[in-house]
Amino acid sequence: MDAIKNVFKLIEENDIEFVDFRFCDFNGKWRHITFSVTELDEKVFQQGLNFDGSSIEGWCPINKSDMFYVPDATSAFIDPFMSHPTVVLICDIVDPTNGKPYNRDPRGVAKRAEQFAKQTGVADQAFFGPELEFFLFDDVTYSAKPNESFHKIDASTGAWNRGTKLEEGSHGHIAGMKGNYFSLAPVDRNHDIRSEMCSVLRKIGIDMHLHHGEVATAGQSELGMRFNTLTRKADEVLMYKYVVHNVADLFGKTATFMPKPLAGDNGSGMHVHQSLWKAGKNLFAGNQYDGLSDTALHYIGGIIKHAKAINAFTNPTTNSYKRLIPGYEAPVILTYAARNRSASIRIPASGTSAAAKRIEVRFPDPTANPYLGMAAMLMAGLDGVKNKIDPGKALEDNLYARSADDVAKLPQVCGSLEEALRNLDADRDFLKEGGVFDDDMIDAYIELKSEDVVRLNHTPAPIEFEMYFSA
Repeated sequence: MDAIKNVFKLIEENDIEFVDFRFCDFNGKWRHITFSVTELDEKVFQQGLNFDGSSIEGWCPINKSDMFYVPDATSAFIDPFMSHPTVVLICDIVDPTNGKPYNRDPRGVAKRAEQFAKQTGVADQAFFGPELEFFLFDDVTYSAKPNESFHKIDASTGAWNRGTKLEEGSHGHIAGMKGNYFSLAPVDRNHDIRSEMCSVLRKIGIDMHLHHGEVATAGQSELGMRFNTLTRKADEVLMYKYVVHNVADLFGKTATFMPKPLAGDNGSGMHVHQSLWKAGKNLFAGNQYDGLSDTALHYIGGIIKHAKAINAFTNPTTNSYKRLIPGYEAPVILTYAARNRSASIRIPASGTSAAAKRIEVRFPDPTANPYLGMAAMLMAGLDGVKNKIDPGKALEDNLYARSADDVAKLPQVCGSLEEALRNLDADRDFLKEGGVFDDDMIDAYIELKSEDVVRLNHTPAPIEFEMYFSA
């Protein structure tokens, strides 16, 4: 009740005119509807409001379309972009037939995963710290018609523009391919944009602590936010993406979290730091490899064992697998090691701090539905702890420098979305523990994502004309 009272206090103190209700669909995108603030009362927080669930891809059929969205009062923040003062409330989805959380609601899955961790007795908190990378472009056009298919990206900071005379003038300070990491102005021309993004994110309640240019040319960037509990961190990922998109737009740019928009350069990942805690103690700190505990090593074992199924959630687009190829800091080999960014799981340097001991899973990307992706990793890790899964020996060498024959002998992530969906179909029992995921939800997800596979496989690509037109 205190949280609900705080919402009404926020509304009164800021002369709020509208309430924007938001929830997350299967694809990890926010949907929203806006009401006059006069329509909000305490009953809405208890009973929710009705909407057409059949219009959300992968959800209920049209003959069972009525669903409720129920706002979470603790999630309230003032939208920083809307002209009329508007408070945002993130919602959970409820089945009106039984009043229970809807099994296909991603946020509900994340909540059940957190509850399951407590029920096992393993941990009372799971912390996640995702790092989302993105690109900032000046101009993007694309088309996919029966007789035409193309995309064209441009950015004044793109390496391809070093020899181009731009209308606004060519300044010459342009990072090359893979040459943008930690660059300073005037090479880095997006500093103020990133600062503004961080400032806006802080205003809506996210603890931001850094930003910088990333490796790829054409304005690849990253903003650093502090860790949080699973569901709340997934909320914050969607807030992060919303702010990045809109601040970029205000600066005349366009932002994309597409994993691999540029051929021949690094893609955008979403490295996810994670740890388990109980009674205020970090369960990942111990006296095993690099200061890890047995719990942490078994958690890693679970991630490695189930990684190919996890890929369906952490790398959920056909484009995801254009990033997961060797040579672009892409973590394709399923192993772990301290400070090793060529491994799929890195143990970040943490000094002597037990509280900072954690693992970083490096294969996810920012197209992941954050609720489903992080819940899947937690469930895999908990399965590893439960069954004491051995992660094998840490591999500390540069795995990219190994021969192709050596690499082929090592376990790797999936090579396509189609492969990931097959693995999810075959390896799903660990996700269903405690009723966190269920067969209905998994089947619906596989069906939805399979449509992407079919569409890509059935559509000629421009590169195929270059390769085959004169055959």
